[in-house]
Amino acid sequence: MTERDVQNWLDEYGRAWVNGDPDQAAALFSDTAIYRETPFDEPMTGRTEIRGYWQAGAADAQENVEFFSQVWAVLDDSAVAGWQARFTRKTSGVRVELDGTFRLTFAEERGVLQCTRLEEWWHRKES
Repeated sequence: MTERDVQNWLDEYGRAWVNGDPDQAAALFSDTAIYRETPFDEPMTGRTEIRGYWQAGAADAQENVEFFSQVWAVLDDSAVAGWQARFTRKTSGVRVELDGTFRLTFAEERGVLQCTRLEEWWHRKES
């Protein structure tokens, strides 16, 4: 796995978020992936739970999304990346800025790089 492979995956993740497409987002993960949004939340397990999270948390709740990412390190099947996002909350119109970090683990399944574990940390600013 190369830095370019990870950046391509992050670009797809960003497109899924910008498009508000939970199916596109879920397809980036393996069937048994573990997704931990914050260190204190219980992890989501499997593509169905991840899709539900993306439906409720992004597709139904956010608009005018922007996403940027940078690969920081790749070693074997793991990567660390930084990311920034901005969006507007649909219910309140509040603009949100996020600055975060991913720790990612990948596997190639059916010839496609899929995330098997995502752990993220982020800071939020609302205006």
